Amino acid sequence: MAARLPDPAPEHAVADGMFRVLLWLRLVVTANMLGVIAWRWETVARPVAAIVVVAALLLWTGVASWAYADQRRRRASLLVTDLVVGVGSLLATPWVKGPDFTATVPGFWVMAVVLSWAALWGARGGFVAAACVAVADLGIRWPHISESNYGNVFLLLIGGPLLGRLASALKDLARERDRAQRAAALAEERARLARVVHDGVLQVLALMQRKGPDLGGEGVELGRLAGEQEARLRALLIVDERSDREQVGGRSEVDLTTSIAALAARRTPAVEVSTPGTPLLLPALVVEDLVAATGACLDNVASHVGDAAHAWVLVEDLGGSVVVTVRDEGGGIAEGRLRSAAEEGRLGVVQSIVGRLQDLGGEAHLTTGPEGTEWELSVPRVDT
Repeated sequence: MAARLPDPAPEHAVADGMFRVLLWLRLVVTANMLGVIAWRWETVARPVAAIVVVAALLLWTGVASWAYADQRRRRASLLVTDLVVGVGSLLATPWVKGPDFTATVPGFWVMAVVLSWAALWGARGGFVAAACVAVADLGIRWPHISESNYGNVFLLLIGGPLLGRLASALKDLARERDRAQRAAALAEERARLARVVHDGVLQVLALMQRKGPDLGGEGVELGRLAGEQEARLRALLIVDERSDREQVGGRSEVDLTTSIAALAARRTPAVEVSTPGTPLLLPALVVEDLVAATGACLDNVASHVGDAAHAWVLVEDLGGSVVVTVRDEGGGIAEGRLRSAAEEGRLGVVQSIVGRLQDLGGEAHLTTGPEGTEWELSVPRVDT
């Protein structure tokens, strides 16, 4: 059983907007391809082959338009197939139109492929797709390459990476905006709770500390405990206030690998940890929440699988994101158990794991079954 938990990552909204625009672009260049083919039909050497190639492009245009509409379907297989179809239609041009062709069968249709790579995979993706199209286009024309052919290829090689860089910048801005909004909302909520705690709980604890010794007997111990809890609560409020300031404007960084290793070292039974060979520096608050979510996953292993359960933690730096995977060898989570627990008000998983990842702009992906349970905790990595 695999459950995909809510994914609030702001970059998906940016990508969705870009692919809505690219949908219309793909339809426009498809209509242009049909018009050019019909207008220059006399240049087609093999009409049946032309009909087959154009029909395949039309069919793939429909499939690609549907697939790109949902970010869950924007996988590597989709983009690779899109590029293969575009390059294949280019390579088929000499066969369809003969060796003396001037315009390729797809024409500007291949531009939608390059821009789709750029929108999803940034400047590198845009350049790779543009380079593949350029090599195919110039290869079928060699050695009769005109200035116009070179100009079209040059624009594609410039436009693909440029749009990719723009897409990456927009995603980074969306993540930063989302992070700032979350930080501001958290700071406001913590300030409100601090006022409530100060006006209520702290006042009661202070009163118990003063009046406890007057009661004698157990009242003395009660007053002492109240004083300790008042001091701890005040310290916690000070730490939260300092954390809010750091989250809004601070850039202090902590090594995630060291923090995860320290967490695992305190666990019983032993937890196997695999981390990159170099420090993985992230903002301190990100590390704090990511380690806390990892700890919650390990707590669930101990609580639901047993003290003798074995667990594995894998830390990966994927460049644009950091992923912590926690896996156990238990019997899995029964279907519907998390949902029923949330409905009953037991929000351990929702708040300790999913909530923390959502606050970081990341996601928590749960896979569970008879072979065990695996949590994949992913957070975007924004350069500081």
